[in-house]
Amino acid sequence: MDSMSQNKVWTLVDLPDGVKAIECKWVFKKKIDMDGNIQIYKARLVAKGYKQVHGIDYDETYSPVAMFKSIRILLAIAAHYDYEIWQMDVKTAFLNGNLEEDVYMTQPEGFTSPQNAGKVCKLQRSIYGLQKASRSWNLRFDEAIKEFDFIRNEEEPCVYKKTSGSAVAFLVLYVDDILLIGNDIPLLQSVKTWLGKCFSMKDMGEAAYILGIWIYRDRPNRLIGLSQDTYIDKVLHRFSMHDSKTGFLPMSHGITLSKTQCPSTHDEREQMSRIPYASSIGSIMYAMLNTRPDVACVLSMTSRYQYDPGETHWTVVKNILKYLRKTKDKFLIYGGSDELVVSGYTDASFQTDKDHFRSQSRFIFCLNGGAVSWKSFKQSTVADSTTEAEYIAASEAAKEAVWIRKFIAELGVVSSISGPVDIYCDNNGAIAQAKEPSSHQKSKHILRRYHLIRDIVDRGDVKISRVSTDANVADPLTKPLPRPKHESHTTAVGIRYLKM
Repeated sequence: MDSMSQNKVWTLVDLPDGVKAIECKWVFKKKIDMDGNIQIYKARLVAKGYKQVHGIDYDETYSPVAMFKSIRILLAIAAHYDYEIWQMDVKTAFLNGNLEEDVYMTQPEGFTSPQNAGKVCKLQRSIYGLQKASRSWNLRFDEAIKEFDFIRNEEEPCVYKKTSGSAVAFLVLYVDDILLIGNDIPLLQSVKTWLGKCFSMKDMGEAAYILGIWIYRDRPNRLIGLSQDTYIDKVLHRFSMHDSKTGFLPMSHGITLSKTQCPSTHDEREQMSRIPYASSIGSIMYAMLNTRPDVACVLSMTSRYQYDPGETHWTVVKNILKYLRKTKDKFLIYGGSDELVVSGYTDASFQTDKDHFRSQSRFIFCLNGGAVSWKSFKQSTVADSTTEAEYIAASEAAKEAVWIRKFIAELGVVSSISGPVDIYCDNNGAIAQAKEPSSHQKSKHILRRYHLIRDIVDRGDVKISRVSTDANVADPLTKPLPRPKHESHTTAVGIRYLKM
């Protein structure tokens, strides 16, 4: 309530005729630290924004947040150059946003003004729960940070850059969490001071824990490791897998999934309805998206059966959890490279989807010894040859490479990005098609959008080269592999244990 008063969130007025005030409620939460201990008991006043009417109470609601691949790229760069990495938190961030519409809200429970019991709150600022709250906050922050001469990255709207001579500072915004990365302490201190003048801030010192991810730093060896062991423990307890056996692979080599394994009787379907299949998929997905590309392929396969999972599908999901229990202490590590060079790997497995005869694509991009961007997905069209499947996968990887190249180029601290990004593929036919179509007969039915890779190669954004299958680290993202090969590839993309 003090924050509400300090930010002048509302004024008490009589409710205009023909206008209905939205209600509000109190929400209580426990905030935990990196070790899982309760850090703070938080009370928050939330408006019931779901009762707002589009076009009357609000218009646009979209608000960007930093993609985690952008954060990984910046952390890989910071490890190489030994940049400072500081963290800040905006207190009651959404209360800083300005409202353009007239919104009325009932007085909060327990804090009704005795002298003005019949009045309502006319909101001057956004408040948690409003449809437009996040957008209003983002616009307000963008204005404030640009006043301090920060320039927003065109490819990533939540990454900002400020230079002063040889000093450089990067600011990453994820809702109300801020990372400050740079090579000059006085410059970073001046940014902190400016933010403190604009908003109510909490200085959290060197970054150690953000968005459920532990950031471990070994500065003498210029290494940064990312771990989600606390989050994985929480997931294991949630699905009663914390005392299960451990697994060496996310999915055993040779296993296939299909619709034929879905329940065939009412009793089987009733039994599976009590299993938290979709919840477990979603929980594992957060770890996969942030630090665990080694489970991307299996998660892609199992997520296709959320609407009607069978016992076999659930067994595979439990195997993923067993594997994560075995490997939860592994880090995604950046560091050890002599120079900063982005390398991409692409691969495809031909018609591994037994239901629709689609192939599985994947790509992975590495920087400073660790993976910074990855994806494993079922192709949207049927390929009739391994060359076509690999060509489609390479085309998707090339589009990602263009984004990475533009994003890093705007950072202005990685000189090697001025040249083309190397993408490695283990299929000679796909490489030949990408460089120059040698046979119209073999490619005439491929969808036009996949031929974009030829333009990308021609203009010099990407260079596609041959790599042996054994050295293609994207291989685990398309299919289950034998244990030695799986462990070799996961180590090559930076997933390994870290000595502390």
